[in-house]
Amino acid sequence: MEEKCVNQKVETETKEILKKYPKERSRLIAILNDIQEKYGYIPKHAQMVISEELSIPMAEIYGVITFYSRFTLAPKGKYNISICLGTACYVKGSQKLLDRAKERLKIEPGQVTPDGKFSIDDVRCVGACGLAPVFMVNDEVYGNATVKQFDEVIDQYMNK
Repeated sequence: MEEKCVNQKVETETKEILKKYPKERSRLIAILNDIQEKYGYIPKHAQMVISEELSIPMAEIYGVITFYSRFTLAPKGKYNISICLGTACYVKGSQKLLDRAKERLKIEPGQVTPDGKFSIDDVRCVGACGLAPVFMVNDEVYGNATVKQFDEVIDQYMNK
């Protein structure tokens, strides 16, 4: 029963978002962006509504979502930690940051802590190679990062 109510809410809200755009498949990325902003991820039921309303196969919508790293199929934590594993960051030790994040939070990349507070993503590049190694918490970038600095930042977010 509860899932049905949630799906109905997602359907209604997705249709409201769709009203802002012409019913053209070229608007898919903009629509997905709005849904991502609203929910923090793109629910499957929203994908189904888009598929039906724009006559786009679910597989194509899934392909777009998984192609762009901005989009996600699962909810993120309140504080999403992205650790860059691009070449510059990796060479300068970002793997140690990822290992520490997994150790501290007891989750793997793509997972959320049981309290919903933290999630971890390993990303390929955040465009801050000159500051390598880099990690982010939501939109806040931390450059020239060390494991000690990472621990200090996580401690601050844990106390919020």
